[in-house]
Amino acid sequence: MSPMTMTPPTVGFDLDMTLIDSRPGIKAAYEAFAAETGVFIDADLAVSRLGPPLAQELAHWFPAEEVEDRVTQYRALYPTYAIEPSGALPGARDAVAAVREAGGRAIVVTAKNEAHAKLHLVHLGIDPDAVIGGLWAEGKAEALREYGAGVYVGDHTGDVRGARAAGALSVAVATGPCAEPELRAAGADVVLPDLTHFRAWWDAHRWAGEPA
Repeated sequence: MSPMTMTPPTVGFDLDMTLIDSRPGIKAAYEAFAAETGVFIDADLAVSRLGPPLAQELAHWFPAEEVEDRVTQYRALYPTYAIEPSGALPGARDAVAAVREAGGRAIVVTAKNEAHAKLHLVHLGIDPDAVIGGLWAEGKAEALREYGAGVYVGDHTGDVRGARAAGALSVAVATGPCAEPELRAAGADVVLPDLTHFRAWWDAHRWAGEPA
């Protein structure tokens, strides 16, 4: 089937360590947060395991009964410290452009809260068709199904699980905390080194007439 006759595709992208390298910004936010709270947080360790929801990370550093309030406190600091230092990963803008050039929609589905996700994307000049925040792992399937995404691109095994729960093709990039063997073992259909390889894969995928 020619791509000219295919239904315009929708591709979902994760945010942290898929489209953006938020480690410098998040590290700065954690350091400011630790200074404000007086609680030690190993910021380097925290940014080495990005992907799961913030509350899951803060549970390593605070008693369970404090986590909800600490999430609110951390998020109040986030725009000041985390947006400016965070950059787009190589190939991120081109991957979104490749989907658009095929007549498709590019959406971002992330565990990060939606307001901060949008701040990152505006700052970096990446303009997806929709941004849906606050969803993790299998929970991402909710938005992927709602928007009819046939492909979901992410860097974490949780993203692989989300794609599979939605019945979408799982395309993983080895730019986050999960190495290629781990992503494949989790069930990723495709593993790319990074998003600079996305356009070539996407063009081949479309011309092969596979469902998108």
